[in-house]
Amino acid sequence: MEIRWQKNGPVIGSPMQTVNSFSSDIQARQARWEERLVEDPAVFHEVQLDIQRHFNHGADCLAAALLARVTQRPEMETHVQRVRQNAVVPVQAPERRPLKLRLLSGLVVWLTVLYCPPRSKAAKGRDDQEQPAGLYPELAALGIRHGDSPALQALVARTMALCPSIAAARKELRRQGVKLDTKTVRRIAEQLGTEFLAWRRRELLAWRLGLVPAGDELAGCRVAVQIDGGRVRVRENKQRSTKRKKGQRRKFRTPWREPKALIIYVFDAQGKRDKQRLPLIDGTLLGPDHVAELVAWHLHRLGAAKAETVVFVSDGAPWIWDRLDWIIARAGLEASRTVRVLDWCHAVEHISRALTLLKLTVPARCMAFAQMRTLLKQSRYAEIVAELERLAGKRSKKNKVWTEIRYLRKHGEAGHLQYLTFKRRGLPFGSGAIESTIRRVINLRLKSNAIYWLAENAEAVFALRGALLSDRWESMLRAVQRSMSRDARLTWRWSAPAISPDAVLPSPPTSPELPIPKAVADIAA
Repeated sequence: MEIRWQKNGPVIGSPMQTVNSFSSDIQARQARWEERLVEDPAVFHEVQLDIQRHFNHGADCLAAALLARVTQRPEMETHVQRVRQNAVVPVQAPERRPLKLRLLSGLVVWLTVLYCPPRSKAAKGRDDQEQPAGLYPELAALGIRHGDSPALQALVARTMALCPSIAAARKELRRQGVKLDTKTVRRIAEQLGTEFLAWRRRELLAWRLGLVPAGDELAGCRVAVQIDGGRVRVRENKQRSTKRKKGQRRKFRTPWREPKALIIYVFDAQGKRDKQRLPLIDGTLLGPDHVAELVAWHLHRLGAAKAETVVFVSDGAPWIWDRLDWIIARAGLEASRTVRVLDWCHAVEHISRALTLLKLTVPARCMAFAQMRTLLKQSRYAEIVAELERLAGKRSKKNKVWTEIRYLRKHGEAGHLQYLTFKRRGLPFGSGAIESTIRRVINLRLKSNAIYWLAENAEAVFALRGALLSDRWESMLRAVQRSMSRDARLTWRWSAPAISPDAVLPSPPTSPELPIPKAVADIAA
């Protein structure tokens, strides 16, 4: 690998030369900084920022010098050969190509690196394949992708996921000395998000084959699983029957979509979330079957089968309850160690809604609601249903009050309303965790006025923000780095199995007895 400061510029010197040059420059600037502070002590804030920017630039220069020095050492060739041998996609003999590299503080250098084109093209017309990507073995060994250093990619993606908009993220990066345009900020963040989704898809496929061993992070713990959906607008371009004129804007629709979110966390003996243990936040826009498979996969890889108790807390959405049996069987959980709970607030809401539909007087409705709420705390749901049926009397079966009564009876008979028992066992019976997750992950970033997302971009930002807010950012970066160094393809969509209440329950994935082809086994890397 050859590195230059700029096109037709001088070759970067050694690390020691870079340090000496930087030290001389610092000594020259020190006098000017002292004079500014003597003239006006109030500019100390500006001087401090100037010092920070200068040191950041010096750090980039030193990083470039180290990169030039390390890549010339013979040991680097060993790492390059290992990357080529471990590549999932077969590649051809290397050729040299020019490439621009942007470092953490914005310094841009030009490289001449080895590039290995793909050996064959993927079959077209298949959902599970895409055009195979080539390989930059030297850059892959260093974790460099798309012309951006790993630290810069992580910084930009993290800032974009945290800020309310790309414009705000760009301004925040400028304050840190990283000057990028809006398109570059968007590109870097969405690329990292898509890489995370590609890694997740590969792990899911490997899990299906039984190639992912169960973890032990949740062994012996009391685990809560909560699932719910949010709302976000997506952008769908309209198909035009005539050719679009030059300068004419493309028309599009902005339908609402329901991103499905999940959170898995550990709770203590009082049913409160254990803040010493990291939660897991994930989700998808693909559909309910996909999020069910995500839940089962996460429970498997975290070792929920070894947990003391696994509690599923949810609202009354049928798309959640109809898939819990499948999730439990697929994740290998013991049914005797699982508990299903209807969220307390939703149960109370349906009681209130039923009383409102009965059109009682305000004092009578308030009195009945207080009594039924007390009965619900004592797990006496049958008395609540009987009283509502008495009040409904001979009203038509088409009246919506019967829908609320059937709702309470169904969940009560299934054992989802045993709140007194849940409290005594120290189990959570509120869905505040998933409601907070939807607000922090989706509503504060993806859902806003006049914001429309392409589905793939919303999925990428969803994944980044979930990993960031669950404090699993560093582990996600390491997993993506290992995956992308072996396979640079960015296919992230997958087809989940169709799940229905009458379907035969699956068995947990087990290691196959037959030999697995290397290309398939490498998915689990």
